[in-house]
Amino acid sequence: MVSSKAETVENYLAELPDDRRDAIAEVRDAILENLPEGYVETMNWGMISYEVPLAACPETYNGKPLMYAALASQKNHMAVYLTSVYVNDETAADFRERYKATGKKLDMGKSCVRFKSIDQLPVDLIGEVIAATPVDELIGFYQEAHSK
Repeated sequence: MVSSKAETVENYLAELPDDRRDAIAEVRDAILENLPEGYVETMNWGMISYEVPLAACPETYNGKPLMYAALASQKNHMAVYLTSVYVNDETAADFRERYKATGKKLDMGKSCVRFKSIDQLPVDLIGEVIAATPVDELIGFYQEAHSK
């Protein structure tokens, strides 16, 4: 599955194979347990998305909510997308260092952390990264980047 047409998180999870459903659900639980106030969980871009509501930041470059994090089951892997790692070089360096210290192999693009099984992902670290960026801080990063 590259992009789901599911309209609810429950429907998205229901369409996944059991092993992927369990893995995505475990990461989702860690995100929800650590998600700072002000972000909302929704389905967007064909994946489970954690966003800044438009009411909090209405002027975006594409008219869509700012994505903070997302979870997806792709064709050859699962992925968690971490915008805070993408927008802040210091956060990115810290995340990479802490990830490698877990002994798990990091397979990452700019914000996308790919994993084939839950054993490959330090779920506690994902939760800590999620907890670290309040909504106002993400909005600030966005506004600073788009004011140049």
